[in-house]
Amino acid sequence: MAQLIGIGVGPGDPDLLTVKAVKAIQDADVIMCPASAEDRPSIALSVISSLIDKSKNQEIVKLIFPMTKDKDVLEAHWKTNAKIMAEKVLSGKNVVYLTVGDPYLYSTWIYMHRDISANYPDIKISVIPGIVSMFTFASKVGISIAEGAEKVAIIPSCYDLNSVKEIAKHSEVLVFLKDGRYFDKVIELLKESGFPGNSIFAIGQDLGTDHEIIRKMTLGEVNDGTLTTKYFSILVVKRV
Repeated sequence: MAQLIGIGVGPGDPDLLTVKAVKAIQDADVIMCPASAEDRPSIALSVISSLIDKSKNQEIVKLIFPMTKDKDVLEAHWKTNAKIMAEKVLSGKNVVYLTVGDPYLYSTWIYMHRDISANYPDIKISVIPGIVSMFTFASKVGISIAEGAEKVAIIPSCYDLNSVKEIAKHSEVLVFLKDGRYFDKVIELLKESGFPGNSIFAIGQDLGTDHEIIRKMTLGEVNDGTLTTKYFSILVVKRV
C-alpha cells in the first residue's frame, strides 16, 4: 500500500540523517521538498542530494511555500501542496516529504499532515524525526541547552520584542531560531531583561554545510560586527 512519509533531514549535514530516513528516501517513488519560490533551491533537497540514485528515476517535486505573513496566501498554498501530495499517494506512489530539522518543529510538514489527515483519511502517514539545529549547535559549541531545573525558551523568527523581553525575564536559556537578520535587535533586550554580561552567547549559521560559521563569546563581548544576517542561523544565550 502506498504511503506518505514526513522526514526530518536534520540541520544540513547528510551524515546526521537517521538510517531509517536514508532507507525511506532511497525506497521512495516520489521525493517532495519545500522551497520559498520557483527560482529558489530547496535546502532540504540539497541535504539528501547525494542519496538520490538517478537510475531509479525517482520523481522530484518542489512545493512552494512563500515567505509571507499573509495567512490567506499561506493557507492557499498549504491546501494546494497537500492536494498535490495526496494525489501522488492515491495514484499508488510511495511519497516522502523532506523538511529541514524535525517535521514537528516550525516545519511546513505540520500543515501538510493536518490537511491530509482531515481531507484524505485513508492515506497512511508516518513520520521519521530528524536532529534539530539547537542540539547540533550545542554539540559543536560545547554548551548545555538545559541542565538541572533550568527553563528553556525556543523563539522563532520575526521576533515580537515585547514578548521576548518578558520571556527572557523568566528563562535561563533562550534559543533563537531561523532568522539572523533580527539578532542585532535582541542584544539590548537581553541586557534589559537581566542577562548579565558574562552570560554565554553563541551564534551559528549554515550548520552542517561547507559554509558553517560558529562563534562563542560572552554577552558583554558582542558587537554589531559579530552578528549574522543569514536566515538559517541560530543564537543561544545562557545565564551563568
